[in-house]
Amino acid sequence: MYSPCPCKYVRRPSAEVRIGTAYVGGKHPIAIQSMASVSTMDTNACIEQAQRIIDAGASIVRYTAQGVKEANNLGYIRVGLNKGGYTQPLVADIHFNPKAADTALERVEKVRINPGNYVDTKGHKGEWTDEDFDKTHRLVEERFGAFVERAKALRRAVRIGVNHGSLSERMVQRYGDTPEGMVESCLEYLDVCIAHRFYNIVISMKSSNTMVMTQAVRLLDKRLREGCYPAFPLHLGVTEAGEGEDGRIKSAVGIGSLLADGLGDTIRVSLSEDPECEVPVGFALRDYIVQRAEVLIEADDLPDWQEYDSYRIEGRRQTFCVRNVIGGSVAPCVISGREDAELADFLYSDGKLHAVGKAITIDTVELDAVAWDEDLAGKARNNPETVIMLWSHGVNTVGEWRLGYVRLMRRGIKNPVVLCRDYRTDIERYRLFAAADAGSILLDGWANGLMLRNSDVSAKDEVATQLAVLQASRLRMSKTEYISCPGCGRTLYDLQSTIAQIKAATSHLKGLKIGIMGCIVNGPGEMADADYGYVGGSPGKIDLYKQQECVRKGIPQEEAVEELIALIKSNNDWQEPENK
Repeated sequence: MYSPCPCKYVRRPSAEVRIGTAYVGGKHPIAIQSMASVSTMDTNACIEQAQRIIDAGASIVRYTAQGVKEANNLGYIRVGLNKGGYTQPLVADIHFNPKAADTALERVEKVRINPGNYVDTKGHKGEWTDEDFDKTHRLVEERFGAFVERAKALRRAVRIGVNHGSLSERMVQRYGDTPEGMVESCLEYLDVCIAHRFYNIVISMKSSNTMVMTQAVRLLDKRLREGCYPAFPLHLGVTEAGEGEDGRIKSAVGIGSLLADGLGDTIRVSLSEDPECEVPVGFALRDYIVQRAEVLIEADDLPDWQEYDSYRIEGRRQTFCVRNVIGGSVAPCVISGREDAELADFLYSDGKLHAVGKAITIDTVELDAVAWDEDLAGKARNNPETVIMLWSHGVNTVGEWRLGYVRLMRRGIKNPVVLCRDYRTDIERYRLFAAADAGSILLDGWANGLMLRNSDVSAKDEVATQLAVLQASRLRMSKTEYISCPGCGRTLYDLQSTIAQIKAATSHLKGLKIGIMGCIVNGPGEMADADYGYVGGSPGKIDLYKQQECVRKGIPQEEAVEELIALIKSNNDWQEPENK
């Protein structure tokens, strides 16, 4: 195991991969990268945007290369950046087109291929027999094997980038639309690399669903170790995270949870904003987590990973329910100690929880996860009407809460538990830090509530942040969720203005999920659990989806938002805003 204990931050040892002038993995700092959003054929715009990304601190810049002409133009972008003194490596992002991958390999330092569509196509009819599966596998060995040989000759780097939204039908039929299917898709291509003795590889497992994303990366790490594979560097990212506070919180939940486990050698925060805006978010997350390497939790009863088991995916750990309002199968709650905290479920004062809008008061026991009080723990266990407030006060918040939970498990204490911590920072960092800390524990299957206090922000922002963390952790819907891509050279419309327009029209539809995708490459797949989808189908044309079915095709963009609203209304999911 890369770390002896879930309460200690120890970065996973990984191989060093050279990407032009940069290195990923080994003892190098976790690298921050971003992806250009302008057309890859607009050379000057690509150069200028890359300069802004690099000036913001990124060490790697990625471009889409959907065809050979785009892949070829990367060479001119490379030359232009070199002339300006920008030598940071460029990455070509490839979908569907092995010829584009071949061309890009000659032009830039790294190529990302997607195992879901590099060789596999959607042209196969019917079930995949063993013979069909093996035939396509041989095509992978042949086609990708030739690509790997050329990459080895050129000393390029390759990222095997698996996306949950674009798993091949072949893998889905055999392994399911699951983290396991993602891992198997990756290992098929990884085995080809190893057969050709090519090791300059980075791996990613991405999804717009934070639970799927973290489970896939953890499972991949486990399979690599069990299979005695080299410890290839890991690239972390949550796809289609969105923009604004929601995009940052969702990214922090997924990326921060894995960083806290010591996983990750390079990260990209995908926001539906200008790409240079992603970079400082990545640095803030990275720096918040890695500071834990210098701090040890002082306790003589630290658990091991087998006892804690963050790889489990069976669901949430069970607690009993108190007064039918907290614990058990009730969705996690949000608690505030401030009287003006709108939308909180409980107010906390004098050691008691007071349900908002209900004549219910619940006793609590405050436990420090590290400075454990055995008498207080026993008091909670012997009272089925008591909620535990589990506090972390140190630098390694996740490690301390994990220690507290293992101590509760060992004593058979099944009271509902609220995660408690005080933050003193600005709203931007509060959102990231609270999401990374609490999101990690929530995705592990723990916690019945949050009380993450920050006197430096308003009560409204404090509560809204905690609700957003629960939503990003896929545990409680409190508002409309937008699954929106960050945009790239494939995007077929003005993404940022369209997102703003759709949000203005639909943000009152609480509990609804709306996908907003720039193109069809990952769009329909990554928004698979959305209720409705708005997808760029061709220049100036939009396709509308109801769940995974395309129900309207080729709508003129200027009419598409109104058509989306009409579609929602026709399915009886519309409600008028309260202020109308």
